[in-house]
Amino acid sequence: MAWINILIFVSIGIVIGSCIARLTMRNNAQQKNLKKELKQSRYELEQYRQKFSDHFTQSAELLDNISRDYTKLYQRMAITSEELIPHLPEQDNPFVKRISELSDMTTGSEENTTQGPPRDYSDQATGLLKDATKTNKGD
Repeated sequence: MAWINILIFVSIGIVIGSCIARLTMRNNAQQKNLKKELKQSRYELEQYRQKFSDHFTQSAELLDNISRDYTKLYQRMAITSEELIPHLPEQDNPFVKRISELSDMTTGSEENTTQGPPRDYSDQATGLLKDATKTNKGD
């Protein structure tokens, strides 16, 4: 009788074990699928980020080229407007400001680039420091 009970319990254990194994294997398969999808999504996201970064890099280069070309065009228009219409009044010439900048650059004048003290600079001490220096000299 003991053998029959052992055999019954073992068969019941095998059935329960196989049911649990099937349930957990489904979860493992789902986990594997989810991990695979996650890796795929991360890879696609990284590709998207790289394309996005490349796009902005190329856009920045293009904008830089446009800026340089615009500056060259503006300089050319300023120079040619001065050459072709030399007696045009300043208020009628849209390139007056640029012409004066270009003439300063071409003549090499460094009047504006000299370094000196700011206009509001004072050689004498003022305020609290002035009073402190007087009291220290008197001591």
